[in-house]
Amino acid sequence: MNNNKNPWWWIPTLYFAEGLPYIAVNTLSVILYKKLGMSNADIAFYTGWLYLPWVIKPFWSPFVDIIRTKRWWTVTMQLVLGVSLALLAFTIPADFWLQASLAVFWLIGFASATHDIAADGFYMTALDSSQQSFFVGIRSTFYRCATVFGQGILVIIAGTLETAMDSVPKAWSVTFLILSVFFLAVTLYHHCILPRPVSDRSTAEEGSSVLRGFFGTFGSFFRKKGVWVAVLFILLYRLPEAQLVKIINPFLLDGRDAGGLGLSTAQVGLVYGTIGIIGLTLGGILGGIIASRQGLRRCLLPMALCITLPDLVYCYLAMTQPSGESWWGMLLINACVFIEQLGYGIGFTSFTLYMMYFARGESQTSHYAICTAFMALGMMLPGMAAGWIQEKLGYVGFFWWAMICCIVTILITLIVKRNIDPQYGKKS
Repeated sequence: MNNNKNPWWWIPTLYFAEGLPYIAVNTLSVILYKKLGMSNADIAFYTGWLYLPWVIKPFWSPFVDIIRTKRWWTVTMQLVLGVSLALLAFTIPADFWLQASLAVFWLIGFASATHDIAADGFYMTALDSSQQSFFVGIRSTFYRCATVFGQGILVIIAGTLETAMDSVPKAWSVTFLILSVFFLAVTLYHHCILPRPVSDRSTAEEGSSVLRGFFGTFGSFFRKKGVWVAVLFILLYRLPEAQLVKIINPFLLDGRDAGGLGLSTAQVGLVYGTIGIIGLTLGGILGGIIASRQGLRRCLLPMALCITLPDLVYCYLAMTQPSGESWWGMLLINACVFIEQLGYGIGFTSFTLYMMYFARGESQTSHYAICTAFMALGMMLPGMAAGWIQEKLGYVGFFWWAMICCIVTILITLIVKRNIDPQYGKKS
């Protein structure tokens, strides 16, 4: 088979490239601003807004169909990401670094959300149904590899450079330059290697009908039975995590006198970005096995408990503050983060299955995209307030507050599970 047509030549790199900018915008930005001295309240508020492109991306998804091809959008957005990451690298050492870097992060966010739309559309256009089924696990695996690389390897590189260069801004500038070079290289690679399927074409001549269908899709979504209960579930299921995700890295980095663990940047890359992601991946695999055997309705509540109860490890870490300078302390921190991420990986499986379940029927793909938009909104709004809550309560109080929020997750799960088909998700 010609290399240009073999999906193995482009699916791994395409989905690795899809995962990295999301991590850069929503995780690396938090660590960067913490190292540059921003308060937790400001970090959570400003970076919380960066979720917005993923919240509103369904509103411009029709234009990816109408204007040019999905292949063109995919390659062009990768080029925009490469240039934007280089621009970000040059803004970090500048005097006006906050305003400039936030503006560039927004640009990266919108380019990344558009790339998601185009890449997923290209995947469905370039492959037949049997290939789509075969490669769905491959694309998920390489997306997770991007998460490990972004939250782990890149953070370790930044931490190593901080020590070698004795400058946080310069170290992170070089780190984002490395990421920029990767995207410029992958742009060139995909420009040459991505296939050109006949079905991947502009629908400009059908633009008016596409737009009418787009608005009709939104209408049909909100006419679904039980839609508002479903929307509440999607918004509230991750309420504890939406707050935790903005505070965990600052907690790991903050000095012990401030209530944190005082880890170095490289240690955070190892703990949360590597060990944690391994736990997340294993949890996802285990969750998939459980769901296929038990079905969504039966496993929804146990998986909700899996995604909430392990948050207790942060209450324990905040109260005991194990030292990262001892092997025992690092082992304990890694074990706690691994347990929490393992539980999250299991619990997130049922959440994803529920969105697929609710999106069933006509316009399934578009309805699922709307579900993911509500999911992003559910992460954005609580996350923006998380830093302010933490500064008022301290780390110990904040993590106990997150545990109280777990009650909301359990209650909305009990409400929504009654309407689920007992056989859905169960392997025949």
